[in-house]
Amino acid sequence: MGEYGVTGKACLVTGAASGIGRATVRVLVADGARVLANDVNEIGLATLREELPEVGTVVGDVSSPADAERMVRAAVERFGRLDVLVANAGVIPLGSALETTVEDWDHVLAVDGRGMFLTCKYAIEAMLADEAGGSIVCVSSISGVAGQARQAAYGPAKFVASGLTKHLAVEWAGHGIRVNAVAPGTIRTEAVEAVAEQPGGAEYLATMKLAHPMGRLGEPAEVAAAIAFLAGERASFVTGAILPVDGGYLAR
Repeated sequence: MGEYGVTGKACLVTGAASGIGRATVRVLVADGARVLANDVNEIGLATLREELPEVGTVVGDVSSPADAERMVRAAVERFGRLDVLVANAGVIPLGSALETTVEDWDHVLAVDGRGMFLTCKYAIEAMLADEAGGSIVCVSSISGVAGQARQAAYGPAKFVASGLTKHLAVEWAGHGIRVNAVAPGTIRTEAVEAVAEQPGGAEYLATMKLAHPMGRLGEPAEVAAAIAFLAGERASFVTGAILPVDGGYLAR
């Protein structure tokens, strides 16, 4: 068994072209897992495959039922089964309730909410068919546990992630399927760095850095390590947990 207990596991990671998803692929592969990486960013997936040729890729939009089902089916066809889903795909807009449009709301809830539900749904179907159980790790956020300003759409979408985790954990524990989530603080991903280019973004990030008791932003690899732990056999009696990876933000 590797460090995290994912050696030989068949894994699907969504939103894997960059940020936390890409870091998670690296950690899983290093621990001996077999990985299929998904994203809507075809170029990003191509560079990931250049870095890690053993990783398979599938382009698709998690908010599309057909695409979500197809990416799970692709994992089963590639590996013969699905042991682990890391439901990471999401978008991170910044805006107050007055700044957020109906279109913004619908887009964020479609990707971060419905997309997570769909990938979990089809992953559970695949795990039940194999009758060997499995592990799902959803990527929530500190915004899915506590309120924050200028998170009018993103925060509620991440509360969906946290709630879905708990309900699915109870629903499928008897079938050997564990469902957990990580709740990252502000992590230095490409998406977060892009927030600095939005109106008020630089000030927002400076405030968030100070809000973390450790006094810095997190790194994608730090979240990836927590995801790998929850995904693997080291966490065999853990389900329904929302694990903060936030430099102490939620402990204040």
